[in-house]
Amino acid sequence: MKKYDIAIIGGGILGTSISYWISTLHDLNVCVIEKEEDVGQHSSTRNSGVVHYPFYLNSKRKKNFSKAAFLSHKMWKALANENDIPWVQGGTIEIALDEDQHKTLEKYMTFGKSNGLTEEDISLLDSNELKKKEPNLSCYSGLHCTKEGSTNYGLLTKAITEISKKNGTDFLLKHHVKDVEEGSEETKIIFADNSSLTSKFVINCAGGNSLDIAKQFGLLIDYSDLHFRGEYWVADSTIADLVKTNIYTVPRYTEFPFLDPHWIKKANGQTEIGPNAVPVDSPETYESFIIDISTVISKISDIVSGSSKKLLLNPDFISLISNEFMSSISKSAMVERVQKFIPAVKPENFPKRGTSGIRTPVISPDGEFVSEMKEVEGKNSFHIVNYNSPGATGAPAYSAFVVKQLQEKGILPQPKEQKNSIWDFEEIV
Repeated sequence: MKKYDIAIIGGGILGTSISYWISTLHDLNVCVIEKEEDVGQHSSTRNSGVVHYPFYLNSKRKKNFSKAAFLSHKMWKALANENDIPWVQGGTIEIALDEDQHKTLEKYMTFGKSNGLTEEDISLLDSNELKKKEPNLSCYSGLHCTKEGSTNYGLLTKAITEISKKNGTDFLLKHHVKDVEEGSEETKIIFADNSSLTSKFVINCAGGNSLDIAKQFGLLIDYSDLHFRGEYWVADSTIADLVKTNIYTVPRYTEFPFLDPHWIKKANGQTEIGPNAVPVDSPETYESFIIDISTVISKISDIVSGSSKKLLLNPDFISLISNEFMSSISKSAMVERVQKFIPAVKPENFPKRGTSGIRTPVISPDGEFVSEMKEVEGKNSFHIVNYNSPGATGAPAYSAFVVKQLQEKGILPQPKEQKNSIWDFEEIV
């Protein structure tokens, strides 16, 4: 039975980034456990590819997310440039469709400045100013962020993986964790094929499966989660450059972790609209489609458990899910929502679906969506759950924060000297 000092469960963008820092800073026996055939097969690849800048994040409620997104921008850009990974910094405009939404943009301007953004990074523009920039965009006002852009997070994940491998990290692919036995000095991890390993310390960052893993360690028992598939439609070449900037709209339901449909300029040159938020029964249900409203409401009832059952008492939540479901089965419904800010688009301009992705928000015992990532310690383990958007953007800095925490707790020794690295640990933390 192989023994490790550190075992990281989850080979997504966060797990590989944590492995990178540990292998760069410490001479330890480290492994990354991933149930798929390769790293980054789920949320790390199945996302919009947008490189976010934290103009819209409330630093009081999402302190770690906002700080990590701010610091990680230049980190990802450096890695992308070194590895010839696409990086397009075309900017984003978050638009308001009326005066009430404009007040939200004013609030975002305050958030942005508190998160370190300058007047060169963000500006508030009226409809006439926006028309000069994007003639086919129709809205009341917009917040323009010049730093936002697009990349390929799947390729960035693989680039980080290769550096971590060179530093000695073992990547155990096609290893599905079935059970764990956490002892006083080490943890036994048992896989689906009944093979196993032991590790002195375990870091759980398994994305949509992270809460299930935490519960195997006896943690967060009163919490639950829901899985929502976000779907996109791909624009044809006749309208792909109708608007040359990423366009986001102010969310209608700010208490729920979903986005209204937006217009995305991807790093590969493709333009997409989306996403919606359709409830599914696992973090890997990418293709199945339910075909009527009564079925989808019933499906929600089947999916929810524990604390998430309280969401069924919230009429706004049920209304939102019904609307999102209609946008899933009806391309026209999705396009109709986009027409509110880009009137020239038509359903026939979107001939195929884009890549779908799944977000897994965690629900507190009170039945509310947890606003930021949740960190929990076990006897010899550390768990990160609810690591959602803008998680891909913030992964290199946030993973450094995690490693620093483990150093301060004495779980990781103080590093003597950082190995050759594209990023500077002390500068980040």
